[in-house]
Amino acid sequence: MQTQLSPQYQGTPDGLTAEAILRNCVHCGFCTATCPTYQLLGDELDSPRGRIYLIKQVLEGAKPTRKTQLHLDRCLTCRNCETTCPSGVQYGHLLDIGRKLVDAQVPRPANEKAMRWTLKEGLSSPLFAPAMAMGQLARGLLPQALQKKVPAKQSGGAWPTRQHPRQVLMLAGCVQPSMSPNINSATARVLDAAGIQTVIAPKAGCCGALKFHLNDQDGGKAEMRANIDAWWPYINGVAGRPGVEAIVMNASGCGATVKDYGHILRDDPAYAAKAQRISDLTHDISEWLPELTEKLCERVKPRASTIVWHPPCSLQHGMKLRGGVDKYMAELGFKLKITGCESHLCCGSAGTYSVLQPEIATQLRDRKLGHINHTFENGPPDSIASANIGCINHLQSGTPTPVRHWIEVLDEALQAGV
Repeated sequence: MQTQLSPQYQGTPDGLTAEAILRNCVHCGFCTATCPTYQLLGDELDSPRGRIYLIKQVLEGAKPTRKTQLHLDRCLTCRNCETTCPSGVQYGHLLDIGRKLVDAQVPRPANEKAMRWTLKEGLSSPLFAPAMAMGQLARGLLPQALQKKVPAKQSGGAWPTRQHPRQVLMLAGCVQPSMSPNINSATARVLDAAGIQTVIAPKAGCCGALKFHLNDQDGGKAEMRANIDAWWPYINGVAGRPGVEAIVMNASGCGATVKDYGHILRDDPAYAAKAQRISDLTHDISEWLPELTEKLCERVKPRASTIVWHPPCSLQHGMKLRGGVDKYMAELGFKLKITGCESHLCCGSAGTYSVLQPEIATQLRDRKLGHINHTFENGPPDSIASANIGCINHLQSGTPTPVRHWIEVLDEALQAGV
Protein backbone atom coordinates (compact mmCIF):
# COMPACT_ATOMS: atom_id res chain seq x y z
CA MET A 1 0.00 0.00 0.00
CA GLN A 2 1.56 3.29 -1.12
CA THR A 3 1.32 6.25 1.22
CA GLN A 4 2.53 9.84 1.29
CA LEU A 5 3.15 10.86 4.88
CA SER A 6 2.11 14.31 6.00
CA PRO A 7 5.17 16.52 6.74
CA GLN A 8 4.60 16.35 10.53
CA TYR A 9 5.06 12.56 10.47
CA GLN A 10 7.90 12.29 7.97
CA GLY A 11 11.11 11.08 9.59
CA THR A 12 9.49 10.48 12.98
CA PRO A 13 9.74 7.07 14.70
CA ASP A 14 5.96 6.58 14.49
CA GLY A 15 5.85 7.75 10.88
CA LEU A 16 8.68 5.50 9.76
CA THR A 17 7.24 2.47 11.54
CA ALA A 18 3.73 3.07 10.21
CA GLU A 19 4.93 3.61 6.65
CA ALA A 20 6.89 0.34 6.70
CA ILE A 21 3.83 -1.55 7.98
CA LEU A 22 1.49 0.06 5.46
CA ARG A 23 3.76 -0.87 2.56
CA ASN A 24 3.28 -4.56 3.40
CA CYS A 25 -0.51 -4.37 3.07
CA VAL A 26 -1.81 -5.52 -0.33
CA HIS A 27 -5.53 -4.77 0.24
CA CYS A 28 -6.40 -8.50 -0.06
CA GLY A 29 -9.09 -8.49 2.62
CA PHE A 30 -8.20 -11.89 4.06
CA CYS A 31 -8.26 -10.15 7.46
CA THR A 32 -11.97 -9.36 7.20
CA ALA A 33 -12.83 -13.06 7.28
CA THR A 34 -11.33 -13.52 10.75
CA CYS A 35 -12.08 -10.14 12.36
CA PRO A 36 -14.61 -10.51 15.21
CA THR A 37 -16.01 -6.98 14.94
CA TYR A 38 -16.47 -7.26 11.18
CA GLN A 39 -18.21 -10.60 11.69
CA LEU A 40 -20.69 -8.96 14.07
CA LEU A 41 -21.12 -5.49 12.57
CA GLY A 42 -20.49 -6.05 8.85
CA ASP A 43 -18.93 -2.59 8.47
CA GLU A 44 -15.73 -2.37 6.42
CA LEU A 45 -14.46 0.34 8.78
CA ASP A 46 -14.80 -2.14 11.64
CA SER A 47 -12.39 -4.51 9.91
CA PRO A 48 -8.57 -4.40 9.94
CA ARG A 49 -8.48 -3.31 6.29
CA GLY A 50 -10.90 -0.47 7.00
CA ARG A 51 -9.01 0.66 10.08
CA ILE A 52 -5.75 0.56 8.14
CA TYR A 53 -7.29 2.96 5.60
CA LEU A 54 -8.44 5.27 8.42
CA ILE A 55 -4.95 5.32 9.96
CA LYS A 56 -3.39 5.86 6.54
CA GLN A 57 -5.63 8.88 5.96
CA VAL A 58 -4.58 10.40 9.30
CA LEU A 59 -0.91 9.84 8.49
CA GLU A 60 -1.45 11.59 5.15
CA GLY A 61 -2.90 14.65 6.86
CA ALA A 62 -6.66 14.01 7.03
CA LYS A 63 -8.29 15.26 10.20
CA PRO A 64 -9.73 12.39 12.28
CA THR A 65 -13.20 12.59 13.78
CA ARG A 66 -15.09 10.95 16.63
CA LYS A 67 -16.21 8.36 14.09
CA THR A 68 -12.57 7.56 13.30
CA GLN A 69 -11.91 7.19 17.02
CA LEU A 70 -14.93 4.94 17.48
CA HIS A 71 -13.85 2.50 14.75
CA LEU A 72 -10.37 2.26 16.29
CA ASP A 73 -11.87 1.87 19.78
CA ARG A 74 -14.00 -1.04 18.59
CA CYS A 75 -10.93 -3.08 17.65
CA LEU A 76 -10.29 -5.82 20.21
CA THR A 77 -6.56 -5.90 19.39
CA CYS A 78 -6.98 -9.68 19.16
CA ARG A 79 -4.47 -9.78 16.26
CA ASN A 80 -6.35 -12.60 14.57
CA CYS A 81 -5.83 -10.62 11.37
CA GLU A 82 -2.05 -10.96 11.80
CA THR A 83 -2.38 -14.74 11.86
CA THR A 84 -4.49 -14.61 8.69
CA CYS A 85 -2.49 -11.98 6.79
CA PRO A 86 -0.38 -13.49 3.97
CA SER A 87 1.83 -10.38 3.87
CA GLY A 88 2.86 -10.24 7.51
CA VAL A 89 1.27 -6.86 8.25
CA GLN A 90 1.98 -5.92 11.87
CA TYR A 91 -1.48 -4.54 12.42
CA GLY A 92 -1.23 -4.39 16.22
CA HIS A 93 1.75 -2.03 16.10
CA LEU A 94 0.02 0.11 13.46
CA LEU A 95 -3.13 0.32 15.59
CA ASP A 96 -1.11 1.55 18.59
CA ILE A 97 0.26 4.36 16.43
CA GLY A 98 -3.14 5.16 14.94
CA ARG A 99 -4.87 5.39 18.31
CA LYS A 100 -2.10 7.62 19.62
CA LEU A 101 -2.38 10.04 16.68
CA VAL A 102 -6.19 10.11 16.71
CA ASP A 103 -6.51 10.64 20.47
CA ALA A 104 -4.05 13.54 20.23
CA GLN A 105 -6.47 15.29 17.84
CA VAL A 106 -9.93 14.14 18.94
CA PRO A 107 -10.99 15.06 22.51
CA ARG A 108 -13.03 12.45 24.34
CA PRO A 109 -16.20 13.27 26.29
CA ALA A 110 -15.74 13.69 30.04
CA ASN A 111 -17.46 10.39 30.91
CA GLU A 112 -15.17 8.43 28.57
CA LYS A 113 -12.10 10.15 29.98
CA ALA A 114 -13.19 9.34 33.53
CA MET A 115 -13.87 5.67 32.76
CA ARG A 116 -10.58 5.15 30.92
CA TRP A 117 -8.64 6.94 33.68
CA THR A 118 -10.32 4.80 36.35
CA LEU A 119 -9.45 1.60 34.49
CA LYS A 120 -5.82 2.41 33.73
CA GLU A 121 -5.06 3.81 37.18
CA GLY A 122 -7.33 1.59 39.26
CA LEU A 123 -6.58 -1.87 37.92
CA SER A 124 -2.83 -1.47 38.25
CA SER A 125 -3.01 0.31 41.64
CA PRO A 126 -1.98 -1.26 44.97
CA LEU A 127 -5.49 -0.32 46.10
CA PHE A 128 -7.03 -2.80 43.64
CA ALA A 129 -6.44 -5.78 45.96
CA PRO A 130 -8.26 -4.33 49.01
CA ALA A 131 -11.02 -3.02 46.74
CA MET A 132 -11.47 -6.49 45.24
CA ALA A 133 -11.49 -8.04 48.73
CA MET A 134 -14.28 -5.65 49.77
CA GLY A 135 -16.19 -6.44 46.59
CA GLN A 136 -15.90 -10.17 47.23
CA LEU A 137 -17.06 -9.71 50.81
CA ALA A 138 -20.20 -7.89 49.63
CA ARG A 139 -20.56 -9.84 46.38
CA GLY A 140 -24.05 -11.16 47.13
CA LEU A 141 -25.34 -7.62 47.62
CA LEU A 142 -23.90 -6.19 44.38
CA PRO A 143 -26.01 -5.54 41.27
CA GLN A 144 -25.91 -8.53 38.93
CA ALA A 145 -23.88 -6.73 36.26
CA LEU A 146 -21.19 -5.80 38.80
CA GLN A 147 -21.39 -9.17 40.54
CA LYS A 148 -20.31 -10.82 37.29
CA LYS A 149 -17.14 -8.72 37.29
CA VAL A 150 -16.21 -9.80 40.83
CA PRO A 151 -15.16 -13.46 41.10
CA ALA A 152 -15.86 -15.41 44.27
CA LYS A 153 -12.99 -15.36 46.76
CA GLN A 154 -10.41 -18.05 45.99
CA SER A 155 -7.69 -19.62 48.09
CA GLY A 156 -4.24 -19.47 46.61
CA GLY A 157 -3.09 -22.67 48.23
CA ALA A 158 0.44 -23.34 49.48
CA TRP A 159 3.49 -21.87 47.77
CA PRO A 160 6.35 -24.39 47.45
CA THR A 161 9.30 -23.82 49.77
CA ARG A 162 11.93 -26.13 48.25
CA GLN A 163 15.08 -24.60 46.77
CA HIS A 164 16.24 -25.68 43.31
CA PRO A 165 19.35 -24.84 41.28
CA ARG A 166 17.09 -24.01 38.33
CA GLN A 167 15.13 -20.80 38.76
CA VAL A 168 12.65 -18.83 36.68
CA LEU A 169 11.10 -15.44 37.25
CA MET A 170 7.35 -15.03 37.17
CA LEU A 171 5.32 -11.84 36.90
CA ALA A 172 2.67 -11.91 39.61
CA GLY A 173 0.56 -9.41 37.69
CA CYS A 174 -1.68 -6.58 38.84
CA VAL A 175 -5.18 -8.11 38.99
CA GLN A 176 -4.48 -11.86 38.98
CA PRO A 177 -3.16 -12.17 42.58
CA SER A 178 -6.38 -10.77 44.05
CA MET A 179 -8.87 -12.19 41.53
CA SER A 180 -7.43 -15.70 41.03
CA PRO A 181 -4.43 -16.21 43.35
CA ASN A 182 -4.38 -19.97 42.76
CA ILE A 183 -3.09 -19.49 39.20
CA ASN A 184 0.26 -18.17 40.43
CA SER A 185 0.68 -20.71 43.23
CA ALA A 186 -0.41 -23.57 40.94
CA THR A 187 2.24 -22.50 38.45
CA ALA A 188 4.88 -22.49 41.17
CA ARG A 189 3.78 -25.95 42.42
CA VAL A 190 3.87 -27.53 38.96
CA LEU A 191 7.30 -26.10 38.22
CA ASP A 192 8.50 -27.17 41.68
CA ALA A 193 7.43 -30.73 40.95
CA ALA A 194 9.65 -30.58 37.85
CA GLY A 195 12.63 -29.29 39.86
CA ILE A 196 12.29 -25.63 38.93
CA GLN A 197 11.97 -22.85 41.49
CA THR A 198 9.68 -19.88 40.80
CA VAL A 199 10.88 -16.46 41.93
CA ILE A 200 8.87 -13.22 42.03
CA ALA A 201 10.59 -9.83 42.05
CA PRO A 202 8.73 -7.80 44.71
CA LYS A 203 9.04 -4.51 42.83
CA ALA A 204 7.65 -5.82 39.52
CA GLY A 205 4.08 -4.74 38.85
CA CYS A 206 1.68 -4.36 35.94
CA CYS A 207 3.19 -5.41 32.61
CA GLY A 208 2.17 -2.05 31.13
CA ALA A 209 -0.49 -3.38 28.76
CA LEU A 210 -3.45 -1.74 30.52
CA LYS A 211 -2.13 1.79 30.24
CA PHE A 212 -0.45 1.29 26.88
CA HIS A 213 -3.60 0.00 25.17
CA LEU A 214 -5.72 2.71 26.79
CA ASN A 215 -3.38 5.13 25.00
CA ASP A 216 -1.41 6.19 28.05
CA GLN A 217 1.66 4.98 26.23
CA ASP A 218 4.06 6.98 28.38
CA GLY A 219 2.51 5.50 31.54
CA GLY A 220 2.70 2.00 30.07
CA LYS A 221 6.34 2.45 29.13
CA ALA A 222 7.13 3.67 32.65
CA GLU A 223 5.70 0.44 34.07
CA MET A 224 7.72 -1.58 31.55
CA ARG A 225 10.94 0.17 32.58
CA ALA A 226 10.11 -0.41 36.25
CA ASN A 227 9.70 -4.13 35.58
CA ILE A 228 12.98 -4.29 33.71
CA ASP A 229 14.71 -2.60 36.65
CA ALA A 230 13.05 -5.02 39.10
CA TRP A 231 14.00 -8.09 37.05
CA TRP A 232 17.51 -7.12 36.01
CA PRO A 233 19.34 -8.24 39.21
CA TYR A 234 17.66 -11.66 38.95
CA ILE A 235 18.66 -11.98 35.31
CA ASN A 236 22.29 -11.18 36.14
CA GLY A 237 22.24 -13.27 39.32
CA VAL A 238 21.75 -12.31 42.97
CA ALA A 239 23.45 -13.35 46.21
CA GLY A 240 26.04 -15.42 44.40
CA ARG A 241 23.45 -17.39 42.44
CA PRO A 242 23.40 -17.55 38.66
CA GLY A 243 20.75 -15.64 36.76
CA VAL A 244 17.31 -17.08 36.09
CA GLU A 245 16.92 -19.08 32.91
CA ALA A 246 13.63 -17.54 31.83
CA ILE A 247 10.74 -15.24 32.68
CA VAL A 248 7.61 -17.36 32.79
CA MET A 249 4.17 -15.86 32.09
CA ASN A 250 0.89 -17.49 33.08
CA ALA A 251 -1.35 -14.66 31.83
CA SER A 252 -1.04 -14.71 28.05
CA GLY A 253 -2.13 -11.07 27.75
CA CYS A 254 0.83 -10.05 29.89
CA GLY A 255 3.10 -12.47 28.07
CA ALA A 256 2.28 -11.00 24.65
CA THR A 257 3.10 -7.53 25.98
CA VAL A 258 6.34 -8.47 27.73
CA LYS A 259 7.49 -10.32 24.62
CA ASP A 260 6.94 -6.99 22.83
CA TYR A 261 9.08 -4.90 25.22
CA GLY A 262 11.95 -4.96 22.75
CA HIS A 263 9.80 -3.36 20.06
CA ILE A 264 8.01 -0.88 22.30
CA LEU A 265 11.23 0.43 23.89
CA ARG A 266 13.40 0.14 20.78
CA ASP A 267 14.02 3.91 20.63
CA ASP A 268 14.92 4.26 24.31
CA PRO A 269 18.74 4.46 24.47
CA ALA A 270 18.83 3.49 28.15
CA TYR A 271 16.47 0.52 27.90
CA ALA A 272 16.41 -0.77 24.31
CA ALA A 273 19.01 -3.50 24.79
CA LYS A 274 17.66 -4.56 28.18
CA ALA A 275 14.10 -4.62 26.84
CA GLN A 276 15.11 -6.91 24.01
CA ARG A 277 16.86 -9.22 26.47
CA ILE A 278 13.67 -9.36 28.53
CA SER A 279 11.64 -10.19 25.42
CA ASP A 280 14.04 -12.95 24.48
CA LEU A 281 13.84 -14.50 27.97
CA THR A 282 10.05 -14.39 28.19
CA HIS A 283 8.03 -17.59 27.69
CA ASP A 284 4.43 -18.49 28.25
CA ILE A 285 4.15 -21.35 30.73
CA SER A 286 2.70 -23.51 27.93
CA GLU A 287 6.09 -23.41 26.21
CA TRP A 288 7.38 -25.51 29.12
CA LEU A 289 4.81 -28.25 28.58
CA PRO A 290 7.12 -30.56 26.56
CA GLU A 291 9.53 -30.71 29.52
CA LEU A 292 6.75 -30.81 32.11
CA THR A 293 5.00 -33.65 30.27
CA GLU A 294 8.17 -35.71 30.15
CA LYS A 295 8.97 -35.21 33.82
CA LEU A 296 5.50 -35.41 35.33
CA CYS A 297 3.57 -37.88 33.18
CA GLU A 298 3.84 -40.71 35.72
CA ARG A 299 2.64 -38.50 38.58
CA VAL A 300 -0.39 -36.84 37.01
CA LYS A 301 -3.78 -38.39 37.83
CA PRO A 302 -6.49 -36.57 35.84
CA ARG A 303 -10.12 -36.72 36.90
CA ALA A 304 -12.59 -38.36 34.52
CA SER A 305 -14.06 -35.13 33.18
CA THR A 306 -14.53 -33.32 29.89
CA ILE A 307 -12.68 -30.04 29.38
CA VAL A 308 -12.95 -27.55 26.53
CA TRP A 309 -9.78 -25.63 25.77
CA HIS A 310 -10.25 -21.95 24.90
CA PRO A 311 -6.98 -20.53 23.53
CA PRO A 312 -6.82 -16.78 24.23
CA CYS A 313 -6.07 -14.46 21.31
CA SER A 314 -2.96 -13.22 23.11
CA LEU A 315 -1.66 -16.79 23.11
CA GLN A 316 -2.57 -17.99 19.62
CA HIS A 317 -2.31 -14.69 17.71
CA GLY A 318 -0.19 -12.43 19.91
CA MET A 319 2.51 -14.99 20.76
CA LYS A 320 1.75 -17.35 17.84
CA LEU A 321 1.51 -20.35 20.21
CA ARG A 322 -1.07 -22.79 18.89
CA GLY A 323 -1.65 -26.48 19.52
CA GLY A 324 0.68 -26.90 22.48
CA VAL A 325 -1.74 -26.97 25.41
CA ASP A 326 -4.28 -29.32 23.84
CA LYS A 327 -1.55 -31.62 22.50
CA TYR A 328 0.41 -32.06 25.73
CA MET A 329 -2.57 -32.04 28.10
CA ALA A 330 -4.00 -34.89 26.02
CA GLU A 331 -0.68 -36.73 26.33
CA LEU A 332 -0.96 -36.30 30.10
CA GLY A 333 -4.31 -38.04 30.04
CA PHE A 334 -6.80 -35.16 30.11
CA LYS A 335 -9.95 -35.39 28.00
CA LEU A 336 -9.45 -31.92 26.60
CA LYS A 337 -10.75 -30.70 23.24
CA ILE A 338 -10.66 -27.42 21.37
CA THR A 339 -13.92 -26.15 19.90
CA GLY A 340 -14.52 -27.32 16.35
CA CYS A 341 -16.02 -23.98 15.32
CA GLU A 342 -14.44 -20.50 15.54
CA SER A 343 -11.74 -21.45 18.02
CA HIS A 344 -9.68 -18.66 16.45
CA LEU A 345 -12.19 -15.90 17.30
CA CYS A 346 -11.95 -13.64 20.36
CA CYS A 347 -14.19 -14.25 23.38
CA GLY A 348 -14.68 -10.50 23.82
CA SER A 349 -12.59 -9.97 26.96
CA ALA A 350 -9.59 -8.18 25.40
CA GLY A 351 -8.26 -6.44 28.49
CA THR A 352 -10.62 -3.59 29.38
CA TYR A 353 -12.72 -4.06 26.22
CA SER A 354 -15.54 -5.87 28.05
CA VAL A 355 -16.01 -2.74 30.19
CA LEU A 356 -15.61 -0.16 27.43
CA GLN A 357 -17.52 -2.05 24.71
CA PRO A 358 -19.89 -4.27 26.74
CA GLU A 359 -22.46 -4.92 24.00
CA ILE A 360 -19.94 -6.30 21.50
CA ALA A 361 -18.02 -8.12 24.26
CA THR A 362 -21.19 -9.86 25.48
CA GLN A 363 -22.17 -10.94 21.96
CA LEU A 364 -18.73 -12.44 21.39
CA ARG A 365 -18.76 -14.14 24.80
CA ASP A 366 -22.14 -15.75 24.22
CA ARG A 367 -21.14 -16.80 20.71
CA LYS A 368 -17.99 -18.42 22.11
CA LEU A 369 -19.87 -20.19 24.92
CA GLY A 370 -22.39 -21.51 22.40
CA HIS A 371 -19.60 -23.20 20.45
CA ILE A 372 -18.00 -24.47 23.66
CA ASN A 373 -21.23 -26.11 24.78
CA HIS A 374 -21.44 -28.09 21.54
CA THR A 375 -17.84 -29.37 21.56
CA PHE A 376 -18.70 -32.72 23.14
CA GLU A 377 -21.48 -34.90 21.71
CA ASN A 378 -22.94 -35.81 25.10
CA GLY A 379 -23.62 -32.29 26.29
CA PRO A 380 -21.75 -29.30 27.76
CA PRO A 381 -18.25 -29.86 29.18
CA ASP A 382 -17.55 -30.28 32.86
CA SER A 383 -15.20 -27.32 32.75
CA ILE A 384 -13.50 -24.79 30.47
CA ALA A 385 -9.76 -24.17 30.49
CA SER A 386 -8.01 -21.04 29.25
CA ALA A 387 -4.69 -19.24 29.73
CA ASN A 388 -5.51 -15.61 30.50
CA ILE A 389 -7.12 -14.05 33.56
CA GLY A 390 -9.27 -11.72 31.46
CA CYS A 391 -10.71 -14.50 29.32
CA ILE A 392 -11.32 -16.69 32.37
CA ASN A 393 -13.36 -14.08 34.20
CA HIS A 394 -15.19 -12.86 31.09
CA LEU A 395 -16.28 -16.37 30.10
CA GLN A 396 -17.21 -17.20 33.69
CA SER A 397 -19.54 -14.20 33.76
CA GLY A 398 -21.72 -15.92 31.16
CA THR A 399 -21.80 -19.55 32.28
CA PRO A 400 -22.21 -21.70 35.43
CA THR A 401 -19.60 -24.09 34.00
CA PRO A 402 -16.31 -23.64 35.92
CA VAL A 403 -13.65 -21.74 33.95
CA ARG A 404 -10.05 -22.22 35.08
CA HIS A 405 -6.49 -21.78 33.94
CA TRP A 406 -5.13 -25.00 32.44
CA ILE A 407 -2.19 -24.87 34.88
CA GLU A 408 -4.69 -25.16 37.75
CA VAL A 409 -6.17 -28.26 36.11
CA LEU A 410 -2.70 -29.78 35.79
CA ASP A 411 -1.78 -28.84 39.37
CA GLU A 412 -4.95 -30.45 40.73
CA ALA A 413 -4.18 -33.70 38.90
CA LEU A 414 -0.59 -33.57 40.11
CA GLN A 415 -1.68 -33.17 43.72
CA ALA A 416 -4.08 -36.09 43.28
CA GLY A 417 -1.16 -38.27 42.26
CA VAL A 418 0.94 -37.47 45.33
